[in-house]
Amino acid sequence: MEQQNKDKRLYQQISQRLQKLSKLAAHNEDKDLVKEMSKKGIDRRDFMKWAGMMTATLALPASFAPLTAKAAQIANRIPVIWLHMAECTGCSESLLRTEDPSIDSVIFDYINLEYHETIMAASGYQAEQNLKNAIEKHKGNYILMVEGGIPQGTEYFLTIGADGRTGAQECRDAAEGAAAIFAIGTCSSFGGVQAAYPNPSNAKPLSKIINKPIINVPGCPPSEKNIIGNVMYFIMFGTLPAVDAYNRPTWAYGHRIHDLCERRGHFDAGEFVQEFGDENAKNGYCLYKVGCKGPYTFNNCSKLRFNSHTSWPIQAGHGCIGCSEPNFWDTMSPFEEPIGNRLFHTSYDGIGADKTANTIGTTILAATAVGIAAHAVISSFVKKEDEQ
Repeated sequence: MEQQNKDKRLYQQISQRLQKLSKLAAHNEDKDLVKEMSKKGIDRRDFMKWAGMMTATLALPASFAPLTAKAAQIANRIPVIWLHMAECTGCSESLLRTEDPSIDSVIFDYINLEYHETIMAASGYQAEQNLKNAIEKHKGNYILMVEGGIPQGTEYFLTIGADGRTGAQECRDAAEGAAAIFAIGTCSSFGGVQAAYPNPSNAKPLSKIINKPIINVPGCPPSEKNIIGNVMYFIMFGTLPAVDAYNRPTWAYGHRIHDLCERRGHFDAGEFVQEFGDENAKNGYCLYKVGCKGPYTFNNCSKLRFNSHTSWPIQAGHGCIGCSEPNFWDTMSPFEEPIGNRLFHTSYDGIGADKTANTIGTTILAATAVGIAAHAVISSFVKKEDEQ
């Protein structure tokens, strides 16, 4: 009964916020999301199925699905500014899906996207002016999304646009008036490949450049639902989501790849691929011994998948490389060699992912016998520290 009352209050809270937002001026007033989806061959039933899936992804009761659908339909009331730093644009491509547009990509096209260098027509001084105008016009109300690592101390290594400003300064200026800030992808969240040893440009994550709360949405690239889901969360709640020790939203990064992996049964049974292409690989056995970093990586890839939700790396036959963890280029490589076969020097050092694992009670991993007992030692150490 108590939970029902709590859900009822939350439902009313979201309803009131959405009602308030729906009265704001909309971008593309003449467009209707359902009609825009229909043009792409997506009918109302598909949209409501998506709303149900997104509701579950956000860890909300199934009865909240109509609210999620409503939030998507009024998403054009919230301005979004998307900046590109040192990156490959893979995060944007994960979302745009121009060849096979998903509902998420249609929503992204429908929202009030004030600035995004990859898809806008403006360039040079005109682009610079558009960014300045958007920041001034929507000050205090827009969502800022930043893709890519950013040099610190050597800011000139990333000089952008006709005015010759550094990427770091562009981020600081845009962050000043943002209502919510999201670091999209591992490069913006943790530095990414730019920050890998020896890091010649001194690339850093967005959190090292600005001094405002940031939600990290790591992945190389992250799922489009992890990107859109954060927009939906902010629209529905008007606040930032709960996060783990690395400022990742727990609704998306609250479990390890290992916890929900389709090959987990083989792991528990001690059935492992010994080398790529062997008989065990053909039988779909666990990929830990050929380097899978699923036991150390927090993400929801196994639930959401990629390529129109058809597959993901482990299903395709290659282990997780830990791309949503800090410094994964250095700490998780070689990607075809298990961490348990070498010294346990990862980015965690007893905090972050291991601390999250300890908190949510998923340290059953420590009981396995595949050479990763160090995980149990570190988790135990963190627990003792917490008790002191």
